[in-house]
Amino acid sequence: MDDEFNVTYLTLVGYVELDRYRYFLVFMMFIVYILTVFFSLIIVCLIWIHKNLHEPMYIFIAALLVNSIAYCTAMYPELLMNFLSEKQIISYSACLLQCFLFYTLCASDFFLLAAMAYDRYVSICKPLQYPVIMTKTIVSIMLGLAWLVPACQVAVPIILSANMKICHVILNAVFCNNSIFGLYCGTSKTRDILVIIALVSMSVCPFLFILFTYTRILVIAYRSCKEVRRKAAQTCLPHVIVLFSFSFLCAYDIITDQLDLQSHLRSIMILQSFLYFPLLHPVIYGLNMKEITKHLKKLFCRTKAI
Repeated sequence: MDDEFNVTYLTLVGYVELDRYRYFLVFMMFIVYILTVFFSLIIVCLIWIHKNLHEPMYIFIAALLVNSIAYCTAMYPELLMNFLSEKQIISYSACLLQCFLFYTLCASDFFLLAAMAYDRYVSICKPLQYPVIMTKTIVSIMLGLAWLVPACQVAVPIILSANMKICHVILNAVFCNNSIFGLYCGTSKTRDILVIIALVSMSVCPFLFILFTYTRILVIAYRSCKEVRRKAAQTCLPHVIVLFSFSFLCAYDIITDQLDLQSHLRSIMILQSFLYFPLLHPVIYGLNMKEITKHLKKLFCRTKAI
């Protein structure tokens, strides 16, 4: 076998640009990781324990938080170790796995946000039909597809890439994202087509679907009474904030890689998906949802009493 095919380790050079901020970033990421996992687990446990939270809206929130925990656990330990290491290297197989987990879990976020948007649409626009439409079976199918479809769509291009010849071992990134496609000697039309299909179906389509459902909600809420408008704003605004911030970070990652931009700004912007974004889910969905907040207050008051 040629040496070119026997590449074991890749060097991540994105850390060079951030070396002066190394300890600050390690501190911030460690705090975000601990807080995200801690608060997400508390909210998931509350939803699991209390029967009045066994509704589709709260089930989707729990699924989104579980996805955040999986995302953080898949990405943070490796990032923290690389920031604290003198040499930032990763094996080729581990890089492929990290790339797969990153895009699968990110896409699952889009699908879960789309499921939540549909749930809110049915709840506000078709309240009488809500129990018939949002059954346990439908909710289970939506949750299964939210994880299964992204995993299958991301896995195929990754598997095709694994058998391609590598000409470079330098990765201009802080983790294994779509920059990995620049390592190969040639291109694969089949893989490129599958990547485009996956990009459209896993991000563009859910994004447009969410915009459509929220637009319909706002139109109907505007024509309804004040109470309906208040409910629509209270339930939809957090989803919109998460959607646009998450979409912006994903779009920035894809666009900058296609333009091959190399700067401090690129690395810092990509790290935003690790520095604060994971905390948005437990903060927004935990503190903004009235029923969850009520149970959180009871939990902490009981803890203080003990």
